Amino acid sequence: MNASDITAYLAGLDDELREIGEKVRPHIDAALPDGAGALWHGHPTWSLGDRPGRTPVCLLKAYTSYVTFGLWRGQEITDPSGRLVPGARQMASVKLRTVDDVDPALFTQWLRHAVALEEK
Repeated sequence: MNASDITAYLAGLDDELREIGEKVRPHIDAALPDGAGALWHGHPTWSLGDRPGRTPVCLLKAYTSYVTFGLWRGQEITDPSGRLVPGARQMASVKLRTVDDVDPALFTQWLRHAVALEEK
């Protein structure tokens, strides 16, 4: 995992956005212990295996007023919370505007499902 690139990315964000990213990151790392985290297309992504982008699972991407937490196959994930918003292809994401928007139990559930989809 190229943790230093992700750490540098998060460190370069405004305080509130950095706090959001730093709150989500440990849950991603825990759900993908054998995954590869690296900057890919300019933002942190986590993939299965040791090659970033080969089997992508999730991403964090900062914008001016929020951080997007996205799942590559998010539209295939059961989401009783209704928080995942469908995007391009099979992706789905949630916009995180404050640290209170981070739900560790829910995000861990999404991540476990996302990993299971890729491991099939």
